[in-house]
Amino acid sequence: MYHPLFFDERRFQENLVSNRSKLSVFRDAIQAANTQFDNRFLEGEQVRRLINERAGFIDRILHYAWQQYTWGTDIALLAVGGYGREELHPHSDIDLLILLSSEISEQQKDSIERFVAFLWDLNLNIGHSVRSVEECVEVAAEDITIATNLLECRTLEGNSHLQQKLKERIKEKQIWPSKVFFRAKWDEQIQRHSKHNNTEYNLEPNIKNAPGGLRDIQTIAWVAKRYFGVQRMYQLVGKNSLLTESEYNILTKGEELLWKIRYGLHYLAKRSEDRLLFEHQRQLAELFGYKDNEENLAVEQFMKRYYRVVMALQELNDVLLNYLDETILKADQPDTIEIINDRFQIHNDNIEVRNRSVFRETPSALLEIFVLMGQNPEKIQGVRASTIRLIRDHRHLIDEDFCKQRQNTDLFMALMRTEKSLVTQLKRMKRYGILGRYLPEFGRITGQMQHDLFHIYTVDAHTILVIKNMRRFSHPSAEENFPVAAHIVKRLPKIELLYIAGLFHDIGKGRGGDHSEIGAAIALQFCELHNFNKRDSNLIAWLVRKHLLMSGVSQRQDISDPEVIHNFALEMGDQLHLDYLYALTVADINATNPDLWTSWKASLIRQLYLETKRALRRGLENPVDKQEWIEECQRSAMEKLKNRGFAAEAIEQLWKNYSDDYFMRETDSDIVWHTQAVLNHQSDEPLILIRKPHSRGFESATQIFIRSKNTDNLFAAIVTTLDALNLSVQDARLYDSRSGYTNDTFYVLDENDQPLGDNAERIEKIRETLRVELSQLDDDYPEIIQRRTSRQLKQFSMPTRTSISNDINTGNTVLEV
Repeated sequence: MYHPLFFDERRFQENLVSNRSKLSVFRDAIQAANTQFDNRFLEGEQVRRLINERAGFIDRILHYAWQQYTWGTDIALLAVGGYGREELHPHSDIDLLILLSSEISEQQKDSIERFVAFLWDLNLNIGHSVRSVEECVEVAAEDITIATNLLECRTLEGNSHLQQKLKERIKEKQIWPSKVFFRAKWDEQIQRHSKHNNTEYNLEPNIKNAPGGLRDIQTIAWVAKRYFGVQRMYQLVGKNSLLTESEYNILTKGEELLWKIRYGLHYLAKRSEDRLLFEHQRQLAELFGYKDNEENLAVEQFMKRYYRVVMALQELNDVLLNYLDETILKADQPDTIEIINDRFQIHNDNIEVRNRSVFRETPSALLEIFVLMGQNPEKIQGVRASTIRLIRDHRHLIDEDFCKQRQNTDLFMALMRTEKSLVTQLKRMKRYGILGRYLPEFGRITGQMQHDLFHIYTVDAHTILVIKNMRRFSHPSAEENFPVAAHIVKRLPKIELLYIAGLFHDIGKGRGGDHSEIGAAIALQFCELHNFNKRDSNLIAWLVRKHLLMSGVSQRQDISDPEVIHNFALEMGDQLHLDYLYALTVADINATNPDLWTSWKASLIRQLYLETKRALRRGLENPVDKQEWIEECQRSAMEKLKNRGFAAEAIEQLWKNYSDDYFMRETDSDIVWHTQAVLNHQSDEPLILIRKPHSRGFESATQIFIRSKNTDNLFAAIVTTLDALNLSVQDARLYDSRSGYTNDTFYVLDENDQPLGDNAERIEKIRETLRVELSQLDDDYPEIIQRRTSRQLKQFSMPTRTSISNDINTGNTVLEV
């Protein structure tokens, strides 16, 4: 197994008997081998050969290390786990089992301690256990992981009969029967996938444990080896129909790509690393020869290939696990058959074709099967393995002519109107390669990376999640988390239009140009092909074109300005467009990255929706008069203050120093709160008010109002202090007054993106810290906080960009950063 170019065994033996220290002899050999392996990897040598030969080289190192100590005849050194399979990446664990026939002797104990210490001194990543045959049997019976490792053990040194004895004892004890073993490994996979959001499309995937990763391949191998009693996967080709030749090729080619990436990760990180982090993605793309082009970055091309490979592996994982389920878990169950129609039947809760020529004779059945599953989710749990294979073998029949046939467009729309399991079926269609063929534009975004600061999923995974969020709005639980959206979806006249807008909203990405405009054009083509009326077609295209508008206006414009609301209402035109766009916007943001949906952003979008709704009811021909708005706000606040005993003269004297912006942007209740506190504040020290959200019972952000003398660097001092207090500023409203004071309102969230709770001690600390810092501002300007740039943020270095423009309507100069 070992390669003579990097391990001169004869010289190694000569050095061992020389006066050189044994430790240095071993270290030199390992270093030379590592250098050779790395060079061969960089030169593009086949990775399977590299990891097999690395395992072989370590076999020889362990052979000579073992010979340095006294052992006796009733002990053996076994390789287990991945090393047992003769697979070893640069920094993978070298898992060893020291196996004894009975209890350990003092001599063996001493040798084991010195042997293991020597291996650690060589900086080898050793994972070891010391057990007798009976101890192995006992722990394997309790721990599925240990039982799995023993499936692939091999003897390196010592008494080879001990391994055979161990296998015989495990067989005698009937440890982990096939059914129990399979169920345990399948449950293990389900738990592992759930930790990765059940998607192979995270933007920083774990190539070992995520869906479609190396562990999925190993799970199939473990179960198959356990059940069929084979040692190599190629022995399963044609065996009881488990693996076809083409499936074996998909498995081995996919495994080789993942191995190549994993080897590269270990090489770059200089340690064991299975996460394909952003910084490694760029380096690997360059290492593997990808180049930027007009449409995609090199890293996006590399990651697209990765995602498509793991999707194929996940599809194959489905087929093989379903087959093993039918063969192992349900082998003893009586067959129950329920005929659906001439083409399909339900066989033990799974749908299958009634004959192998169904898809060839009736290609429309490639869509019909998903419609049937969507319409009967209680009866149909999944697809029989043989039918998944037939889908895969016949999906090439979905061509341009297929997509134009009325029966097929009707079937697809029937699926989009499915009431219970639309998302499940779309995921299945995507995984089995049907969705990307029926919608070629969707096929283009499958595996399309979004290399930015916001998205954590690929475009196709994000799109499916958008539709999933839309479906969630109709669930009772949504009334608490998404009250407006939950109310809206119940009254949308055609909910399927929302789903289709979600399906197409990002479909134009990766083509260059404005993806919203590109997507709108694609959506119109889809609508024409699927016989939508003009009104519905235009609505879907409009939603795709405008899907970023609502979040942009709510977060980048002053939505307390009646003119902003009026202009946005003009874009909407009517309540129907506003309702659809609101539901799409909320679903989109929550599918981009759950961390982006804070209570503050929710309140901004909700406020924009409600204010626009009022504007539409009032009529677009009747915009709000700003002066009337200001006067009404002052009148309402004045009445409340007078009821609290404040004199009108004192209030007016204070307010005459304030600009109109203050009365336009602040609510009458906030103006009352501020004014009352200012009139009661008989000091030149900064006035600091803090209170919890009060926006109609919904969470938003904590308000901090600061009245202070207007001095240089005041704003920088405030936000620096808030940052030091682990508060993030969501919005800041700054108002200078003619009296030389500034009145500023800050909306903040805590480190968990939540408003401050009822912790009086923390609130008082915030107030006191701000008071001290602002009182000393003339003498002691607070040091700007230097925060460590996050690992992800470093990968998206962008220069600061600013623009300055004059707003003719308001007479303000607008600075945008």
